[in-house]
Amino acid sequence: MTVKKTNLVSGRHLTVNVVWNLLGTGAPLLVAIFAIPMLIEGLGTARFGVLTLAWMVVGYFSLFDLGLGRALTKLVAEKLGQGQGDETPLLIWTAMSLMAVLSVLGAIVVAALSPWLVNSVLKIPVELQPETLTVFYLLALSIPIVVSTTGLRGVLEAHQRFGLVNAVRIPLGIFTFLGPVAVLPFSNNLVAVVAALVCVRLVSWVAYGVLCLHIEPALRHSVSFHRGMVRPLMHFGGWMTVTNLVSPLMVYMDRFLIGAVVSMSAVAYYATPFEVVTKLLIVPSALMGVLFPVFAAALAQDPSLVSRLFNRAVNYIAILLFPVVLIIVTFAHEALTFWIGSEFANNSSLLLQILTIGVFINSLAYVPFGLIQGAGRPDITAKLHLAELPFYLLILWWSVDVYGVTGAAVAWVLRISVDAVLSFIIANRFLSTRLSFTFHSFLVLSTVFFLLALGVSITEPLMKGGFLLLAIFIVAAGNWFAIFDTEERDLIRNSIKAMVDSMTVLFPACREFITVKAWRK
Repeated sequence: MTVKKTNLVSGRHLTVNVVWNLLGTGAPLLVAIFAIPMLIEGLGTARFGVLTLAWMVVGYFSLFDLGLGRALTKLVAEKLGQGQGDETPLLIWTAMSLMAVLSVLGAIVVAALSPWLVNSVLKIPVELQPETLTVFYLLALSIPIVVSTTGLRGVLEAHQRFGLVNAVRIPLGIFTFLGPVAVLPFSNNLVAVVAALVCVRLVSWVAYGVLCLHIEPALRHSVSFHRGMVRPLMHFGGWMTVTNLVSPLMVYMDRFLIGAVVSMSAVAYYATPFEVVTKLLIVPSALMGVLFPVFAAALAQDPSLVSRLFNRAVNYIAILLFPVVLIIVTFAHEALTFWIGSEFANNSSLLLQILTIGVFINSLAYVPFGLIQGAGRPDITAKLHLAELPFYLLILWWSVDVYGVTGAAVAWVLRISVDAVLSFIIANRFLSTRLSFTFHSFLVLSTVFFLLALGVSITEPLMKGGFLLLAIFIVAAGNWFAIFDTEERDLIRNSIKAMVDSMTVLFPACREFITVKAWRK
């Protein structure tokens, strides 16, 4: 059985889906830029620190599906790629039934642990503890909504209906920030603010449910549970659960430790640059959200296609993100001063620089991570994260205790770096054309990270501007001569030629100075 290229892996289809995913995750970032300063001013740093934990908890709720949302995406994509779409309704209902039971159990666990977390673990000011406890109870009640939403969205992603997914995701992401802002004129109580977040999640759940019924009309006619489908769902989902449990721990444990060891205000100084810079991950996330079902469907039928997509994905992520990362690293203090204020910038600019470097490394690791899971081996990434966890927690605890929030940032970047290297080594096993790490590649990567480190150290404004232009030119030249293949160079030449031709149409006088022949040389 062959993969239907027109539906799954055609270049135009993939591009459109990636653009949709970029819009779905990028739009909330633009809103966050304006919303976060208002939230910090309206809530205060302590309350805002608690709100960042609430955002984290909402995102962390997906772990209670035991990886079934991701398993559902993979298995439905495989069924569709094999022409067995008539089996998908039974698969969907089985998965959703399991997720409903598991999410209710998760809600009970969170509710039971909330008093201990609020009153004993986190350094929450005494006057904020009652409303924070209510917030955690409210979030616990919303767990079934969040978990089942991941399953519904997974069905749409398996069908490659990213336009529909993001028709819901865009307003959802926007109101995740606008909802709390809209509440501020009436109350700065955290219960009201978080209630707005829960309402947004409820609306998205209804919307995804309606869309799934539209895409899978057979779901309307029968509600059934098939025991024979539990095993494949749990086999994939079980290992995904380990990843879903461990990976967020390694992402968010730094905030809990900062809140427990330092203060909730320190959480705000750390979490704000973290939340902003991790939005750069919308690029690899958008790309891999599209490529994951493609990898799942195509690995067995067209391994050469998978290798080409893998290499292109890594190159394009690096090309798109490096200039942005370098600008953030170089002008971190100035940007935070303009955005929030000088006091906040003094406490957070170094953290922003360190975390930005880590996010760049993490963005590259998205590709091998997606390939390994698309190959049906979530156990590999789960075991990798399990092996990393104890070492990371020990280093993180020591770093926070000795160096405070700066130590937390450095520990996170070190963990990300180790994870990325190991992920690339493992992913190499699943490629038909093995990755070749040449001296040229090593030279380009070394230059990239040297420039990032140099960008952190420069303080003179004029030197920053000159350094930025020179650094981007150096890396661009390195990519052109050492990384890009002939096809990619031709693609860039043709794109530039098309832009020049368009300019000469608009500005005929330029045709004398810029010719097609010159570009071809």
